[in-house]
Amino acid sequence: MSTITATAPAARKPLYASLFVQVLAALFLGIALGVAAPEFAVSLKILSDGFLKLISMIVAPIVFCVVVHGIAGAGDLKKVGRVGVKALIYFEVMTTIALVVGILLAFLFGPGHGMNIDPSTLDAKALSTYAGNAQKLKGEGIGAFLLNIIPSTSFDALARNDVLQVLFFAILFGVSLSLVGGEKGEKVSSMIEAVSTVLFRAMGLIVRVAPLGVLGAVAYTVGKYGVGSLKQLISLVVLFYVSVAIFVLGVLGSVMALAGLNILKFLAYLREELMIVLATASSDAVLPQVMRKLERIGVKDSVVGLVIPTGYSFNLDAFSIYLTLAVVFIAQATNTPLSLGDLLLVLGVSLITSKGAHGVPGSAIVILAATLNAVPSIPAIGLVLVLSVDWFIGMARALGNLIGNCVATVVVAAWEGDLDSTKAAQVLDGSELVDVTTG
Repeated sequence: MSTITATAPAARKPLYASLFVQVLAALFLGIALGVAAPEFAVSLKILSDGFLKLISMIVAPIVFCVVVHGIAGAGDLKKVGRVGVKALIYFEVMTTIALVVGILLAFLFGPGHGMNIDPSTLDAKALSTYAGNAQKLKGEGIGAFLLNIIPSTSFDALARNDVLQVLFFAILFGVSLSLVGGEKGEKVSSMIEAVSTVLFRAMGLIVRVAPLGVLGAVAYTVGKYGVGSLKQLISLVVLFYVSVAIFVLGVLGSVMALAGLNILKFLAYLREELMIVLATASSDAVLPQVMRKLERIGVKDSVVGLVIPTGYSFNLDAFSIYLTLAVVFIAQATNTPLSLGDLLLVLGVSLITSKGAHGVPGSAIVILAATLNAVPSIPAIGLVLVLSVDWFIGMARALGNLIGNCVATVVVAAWEGDLDSTKAAQVLDGSELVDVTTG
């Protein structure tokens, strides 16, 4: 089964064997089942949950192996540190741009104008599920967030699948392994490389059941919420999808052009992964295969190992757009005037709160609540307005976040001179076949 279609006729496989075609077919079948048999469709959520659990099972050990092997193989620890600093600089620049894009589009199109919502009429009980997490996040602050990056034990980080904690331990282990060097270091490095090969092979097997995961996710969504469930807040949903498209094609497309690559070809290369993320509303669902695909496109493994896992917590472009867009939308819907000072406060607070989004239950609502709690002029109860469409917005949010992290990896690699541009061009043009299901 191929995960990317090559243009060379000799490399083509039967249409039914394409993962992209299988996922697309599952998508349409899920919609049909959701419309025709809603109750049965809702019961298919077990397929989506099962697929996500399979992926979750393998994410942490793959991240650990890739990061450790990448650092140990890099040899130059100064280079590793330089890549990390460049990645963080890029993340902050893109996050700031994304936050500003959200504010500008919200003011330009005014999706909340005319709703005239009285905050006192909103049901606060609807937020009870998220209240605890939001209050906890608000009270911890940046210091507690940084402290939480350090795992209680390395095994605990792996067991809880906390990517940021696994990344921290992997960096520490990789640096130590590089410093040990010699025969002992080589033995451990070879063992980790071998384990990584086995894990990627296992990932290839798991990816084969992705169409079932997509079928379950789409059938559940349509069956539970209905096709017309977007009507209530259609303007906000449409504006967010348009905002993500503008950011990806405009901002990220320009950045990719500077690296010498075409954003549309890059998206086509990742189309199977993007389809899975759109259906499951989870970028975690494709983390392992995305890392492998970026390596196959010519990005050095040490860059992939550092940038992708870090980006999952520090580079959430689409989430950043949604954060400021939703805040301004709530203000508009409740007729709350926003001063320049309020907007600057929203921007500053969002730069911090957006970093804690990944891994927090109900992350979008929780982080949005934490942001609003820091901006007293906007009624936090206005969050109730976006609850009903959060799942649909979440699909584009996850999609935009994944694209942003993939672009970040390529750009940082090009910046550092760790991108094989010739190979990347060949792969994106379809002259070189990439199949991650073979490990």
